[in-house]
Amino acid sequence: MAPDTSTQIHNIGYRSYDGPRLGRAYARTSLFSQSLRGAYGLGRSAKSKVLPMILFAVMCVPALIIVAVAIAVPGYTDLPIKYTTYAVTTQVIVYLYLASQAPQSVSRDLRFKTVPLYFSRPIERVDYVVAKYAAMASALFILTATPLLIMWIGSMLAKFDFSHQIKGFGQGLVSVLLLSLLFSGLGLVMAALTPRRGFGVAAIIAVLLIPFGAVTAVQGIAYSTGNTGAIEWMGLFSPITLIDGVQTAFLNADSAFPGGEGPSAGVGVVYLLVVLGLIVGSYAALMARYRKAGL
Repeated sequence: MAPDTSTQIHNIGYRSYDGPRLGRAYARTSLFSQSLRGAYGLGRSAKSKVLPMILFAVMCVPALIIVAVAIAVPGYTDLPIKYTTYAVTTQVIVYLYLASQAPQSVSRDLRFKTVPLYFSRPIERVDYVVAKYAAMASALFILTATPLLIMWIGSMLAKFDFSHQIKGFGQGLVSVLLLSLLFSGLGLVMAALTPRRGFGVAAIIAVLLIPFGAVTAVQGIAYSTGNTGAIEWMGLFSPITLIDGVQTAFLNADSAFPGGEGPSAGVGVVYLLVVLGLIVGSYAALMARYRKAGL
């Protein structure tokens, strides 16, 4: 049988690469930077910038008003609200931001099946999860910490006591850092469960809002019936009340619980352990999710 001479090998111009190999660290940093920029629509279409930028502006406007009032109205020796109160008061904006941006960070990769392409390069599963988690937490921290920075700058312009303001500002930063880590983990886990962005948005809103509504209702009933001892324990079952409990116990915050009865320092340790457990659990859940998604 005569050999087949129709098969040919063509040189189409591909060249070998002899330059430096930047490796996993560079790929991980690039994925973090891309994801963080994407959380505010940077590097994306103009339409993608509208919602995150509007939410960022809405988050900052009350801080500007607080500063304006403190400076313009005589008699103020401190800001009208504490730094630790701000994020709890504006929690709905945080919910909307997380629900809109967490799915775009991870759901599209699942929907268009690009996760295996990431893992075909030096980047590994842990790099992907760490980069996405860190980017979402950083984006939330920027959203929640910027108003606190505005308030602190305003307090300096108003010539309020420096030591008192810097202490309150530091406590506020610790609070929003915990909030950012906790909410980002929960949001990314919910978003990573489905490639459908709409389902991810609904799941995140449900996980954050439904427990808060239920806990608030039960706490209100307990307060009205005089069972105040149960109020501090009920706060363990909602993400935002967990943050409220931790900052009340350890960061000199005013509790948003009925009657202002936040947890004591002893119960606050339980709150802190639950928050840290949820953060670690969210990371572990993402690692398990992408063990399957990366196949």
